[in-house]
Amino acid sequence: MTEKLFGLFESPEHKLLATGFGFTDGPLWHPDGYWEFADIPANRVYWLPPGGAPGTLRENSGGSNGRTFDIKGRVVSCEGEARRVTRRETNGRYTTLAEHIGDKRLSRPHDLVCRSDGSIFFSDPQGHLSPQEQELGFGGIHRILPDGSVMIATMDTEYPNGLAFSPDEATLYIAITRLDDGCLEEKRRGEVCLHQFIRAFTVASDGSLSDNRIFAQMFSAEPGVPVGVKVNAEGRVFCNGPGGCWVFEPSGEYLGIIRLPEIPANCAWGEADNSTMLFTAGKSVYSLRMKSPGCPLPGAPRPS
Repeated sequence: MTEKLFGLFESPEHKLLATGFGFTDGPLWHPDGYWEFADIPANRVYWLPPGGAPGTLRENSGGSNGRTFDIKGRVVSCEGEARRVTRRETNGRYTTLAEHIGDKRLSRPHDLVCRSDGSIFFSDPQGHLSPQEQELGFGGIHRILPDGSVMIATMDTEYPNGLAFSPDEATLYIAITRLDDGCLEEKRRGEVCLHQFIRAFTVASDGSLSDNRIFAQMFSAEPGVPVGVKVNAEGRVFCNGPGGCWVFEPSGEYLGIIRLPEIPANCAWGEADNSTMLFTAGKSVYSLRMKSPGCPLPGAPRPS
């Protein structure tokens, strides 16, 4: 562990909070005092109070993975298996927010982030679909506008996964998992994949994206690929990828890798001071205390 990376931790010791799942993803801290996360193979969403045992929050979750709050504090989720984005209403029912672009069905929404204007950006790669099932014909980033309409934000993203805004929302970071199936073969052979990185886009005041660029390279032969992304209040970028969670300064300077017993797929900030990071990793969930808090989510409700 590098000295710069070590300096980010309140304590470098991670905590195992729960284990025995199929594959965990979609972490989110609810201000009522519990974590939410998904077990994708089980098609289930759990809640987990600090120091407690997990309980089932939702069955038949549509393959729920990435999740966040909308501007009114309601949980919104990508449902990869159901190929849609949904919102959990205050009565516990679920409303579909996005299922099509025009007359074409979405591919497999993975992750999402809310902007302070109320719009929601989500990634939609084409993976795990047969050619006959791929109606859009590309992997991209889409945007749900405050009026409920859905539009393409950008098609220039290879295989997009995790999303996060910089603290000022002037930059959108996108984890690029791979280019194509050839990258999967490279990883299986233990070779370095040169299509693993984080893209950055400049975000205009109207939410349009421009200046597509590579923010950081994550080339590695280690197990794991760029997936979930989060940003702290100081603008540092945390991206789960090969070997663990990679950390970068806002300038793109590489600080090091946070390594856990299992390769993390996603992460989220939470607890009362927003300085605990929860990692969904393999069959388990872990937490790690940081010195600096995470970037707050627009619309995250206050504790009740």
